Formats: sequence, C-alpha cells, structure tokens
Amino acid sequence: MSDPKWRGPAWPTPREPKGRGATWTVFVPTDPPQVRQRSDEGRGHLEGGPEASGTVERRLENGPEASGKTERRNELAAFLRSRRERITPEDVGLPGGQRRRTAGLRREEVAQLAGVGVTWYTWLEQGRPIRASRQVLEAVARTLKLDAVERQHLFRLAEVPDTAAPGDGGPRLQPQIQAILDGLNPMPASVVTERFDILAWNAAYAVLIPRTAEDPPAERNTLLYCFTRSECCSAIENRADQRAAMVAQLRAAYGHHVGDPAWTGFIRRMEAASPEFAGMWATQDVAQPPYYAKVFRHPLYPRLEMTSTSFAVQTAPGTRMVVYTPDNDATRTAMARLVADPAQHRFPCWPTHQARARDLVTA
Repeated sequence: MSDPKWRGPAWPTPREPKGRGATWTVFVPTDPPQVRQRSDEGRGHLEGGPEASGTVERRLENGPEASGKTERRNELAAFLRSRRERITPEDVGLPGGQRRRTAGLRREEVAQLAGVGVTWYTWLEQGRPIRASRQVLEAVARTLKLDAVERQHLFRLAEVPDTAAPGDGGPRLQPQIQAILDGLNPMPASVVTERFDILAWNAAYAVLIPRTAEDPPAERNTLLYCFTRSECCSAIENRADQRAAMVAQLRAAYGHHVGDPAWTGFIRRMEAASPEFAGMWATQDVAQPPYYAKVFRHPLYPRLEMTSTSFAVQTAPGTRMVVYTPDNDATRTAMARLVADPAQHRFPCWPTHQARARDLVTA
C-alpha cells in the first residue's frame, strides 16, 4: 500500500468502527508519512482524546518500557473502577433507584460530577493511553472521595506530579511509634522522611543531638545538620564520610517527587546553603538506605561508635525508623549513662553559636 499524504489541517477524530472485524486507520504526519492501524478497541492509537490537552505520540508502543506503561495504565484503570464502585449515588447526592446494574456510581455520573467528558473518563478507566492533567485528576479524586494515600496512589499511577502541599508536621505518626522509639533507649533512634526531615526521636537521640527538640519543625533535618552546622559542635565525628551517600539517597527518593514544590524548594535551599551539597547533587548519583558506620561524639565521650539500620514505617508511607546500635561495650555503657543523666551537656562552642543564631533572627 502506498504511503498516504497528510492533507487535513487537524488531527482525525477517532470514531468507533461499525461491523464485526472493522478497523480504523489514523494518519499521523511523520517524515516519511506512516499508516497506523488498530483494532476495534482502538487502544494505543492516540495519546490524547476529548478534553485531554496532550499531544499525539508518534511512536509505536513496543518493548519493555511500553509494557511497563501498559501495566501502569491497567493498574490505574482497575484502581479507578474499584473506587467508583464503592461509592453509592446517595453518597454524592444522586437518586439511587432500584434498577441499577452498576455497583456504585456509573462512569457518566463520575464524569459529570468531576466536570470532565464522559468519553475521556471512560477511556481513562479502560486503560487507554490518554494524558490526564493535574486539575482533572484532582477533580476525579474529589469525586471519588479519595483519602491522602489513595490520592497519592492515583497521581503516581497517572505519572502526574502531585503538588498538594504536605501537612505542616509532615506525615502523621501513630502514638505507638513513639512508644517503640522510647523502648529502644539507650539506643538512639528517630523517624525521618525520604527528605531526611526528623519527625520523632527518643531520649538517647536527644542526648546526642540536643538541638533537635529546640529547633522549629522546618529546621529539623538531618541533611541540613550535616551540611550547614559548624564542625566544632557537630555530634557526628565522621559526617564527611556520610554526605555523598545521603545525597545519593535523597536523589533516589526525589524520583517519586519530581515537580513537588516542597521538594524543589528544599533542594534549592540546600544548594544555596552548601556548595558541597550542590556539587554532590549535580553528580546524579543514587543509592538506597544502607548500613552506616557512624561515629558520634559528646562533650563527655569523644568517640561513640555505632551502626545505623533503617526500617520502613508502613503506617506512615515515605518514612523510616533509623536505629543506631552501639558497636562495642564502651559505647553501650556510655549511652546508658547519658540517658540516665537528664542533664544536657554542651560543646564549649555552643554559647557562641547560640548568640550568633539569635543575632541572625533579630537582625
């Protein structure tokens, strides 16, 4: 068959073909022109559709990458159907009726309530390769009454950055988490986010890093401490050995938050505060949380050798518990004594740095 010529000024509008075995053909202007045919379902021929603002993809979906995208779209479709079917018409102020063959809401009802086209939403729920904007996904999430975790799942499946502002205190932790941290004394332990924000800690951790409890929540961040605190009053003796791995770990987590203003703002802040961080961030290195050999120091004990181990906190997605286990009896004995003594010991430089911090705040 000879190559067709593209003559029209606009993209062809797909229509369902009639008759068994019928097919449609969509002509896409490429160089050279090519013909693309699909079956009755029409899946994969357009990266767009009614009410979709995306462009037409000019590549055939083959190979492992395309297979992964298809699997993601199918997962998104199944998730939307399951959320739709759990909502009754009465939940959204619609009459229920007695002869409804559909569990929960109908597709056209979801589309109407969300303010999107019926055809577009149907395609989305059928797993067709259409592109959804953030505004449309937000409308669908509200209509389906998704909670925070479900909303995040929806946006990830649709491969759209979720720009919803996180809560002021970060993910909420169950009270049992603090009880677990307290039970780990005299081993220092904390709960941190993927961005190294410190959400909770125990007494042993506070002994080593007393500023944690004094700082405002926005300043409680392990990376911020490692890259911006003065060497003389740092609680970590070998922090230079840890920085590159921590930045690589942050880069790996950033892949889940590309486009998130909170993450972008934090990274820009770190780059401005530390040229060393900026250089490490530019390397594009990635890593997962490993076992860290950390050497802490305290005014009474100059060398406390420990190993850190991370555990995911399933009840607070995106967080992990970091526990520091003493590597020897001397460290174990020292930590027990420090936790038993409630007095806060400071490095000699602390008064000077506190005064400097107050001057910066009042300036």
